Amino acid sequence: MAEQRGDERGTGDAREGGREAGEPRRRSARPEEAEAWEDLVAAARRTVADGLVVGTSGNVSVRVGDTVLVTPSGVPYDRLTPDDVTGVGLDGRQVLGTLVPTSELPMHLAVYRTTGARAVVHTHAVHATAVSTLVSELPLIHYMAAALGGPVRVAPYATYGTDELAENMLRALDGRSGCLLQNHGTVTHGSTLAQAYDRTAQLEWMCRLWLTASSVPGQAPSLLSREQLAEVEERLRGYGQRG
Repeated sequence: MAEQRGDERGTGDAREGGREAGEPRRRSARPEEAEAWEDLVAAARRTVADGLVVGTSGNVSVRVGDTVLVTPSGVPYDRLTPDDVTGVGLDGRQVLGTLVPTSELPMHLAVYRTTGARAVVHTHAVHATAVSTLVSELPLIHYMAAALGGPVRVAPYATYGTDELAENMLRALDGRSGCLLQNHGTVTHGSTLAQAYDRTAQLEWMCRLWLTASSVPGQAPSLLSREQLAEVEERLRGYGQRG
């Protein structure tokens, strides 16, 4: 969801030293959390630079131990500083920072509770969002679908920030590391933030490819079979450098 509610720093008359009256003090970020926050902010800014989001739409999170660092709601990414670190426990209780976490927190937490993911990237990428309005599954236009675990499903529409959306997303992600959200955007996860981001970029590229091929009058793009995709999945297991 587009987090366009404005910068929520220092709002509320009941705040005492950056916290609500009666609210327990939150701990300071540990060194590994501070480092992960820097990476998270860089990735969030990259989503804007790469055209995957507009303004403060979309969100990024990283899991460090049992703490989930996540972009805050309504704060432009270029204004985030090391002091703005925002983190919650797996139960959703805020343990770091005073900025309100993203409204899509239920979606991020659902991924961490059910997978071994260490990072989640959610965007409103144009081509991927367009595809989400047309099909229930991205057609097998390219073999890199194998890198996401198979054909990319589209999660049925539900209001942003709701448990219903999180549940729809989990069904679409079953056995996958990425999915589309109908009339909304994309979600990918990975064992690292770099991997989750690369999967987002790959998904947007595949959606753009399919839309481009499908737009040629009188022509229909050739698609891969499930058997051909399975062959690629096998080859990808040995892909990359070793050691």
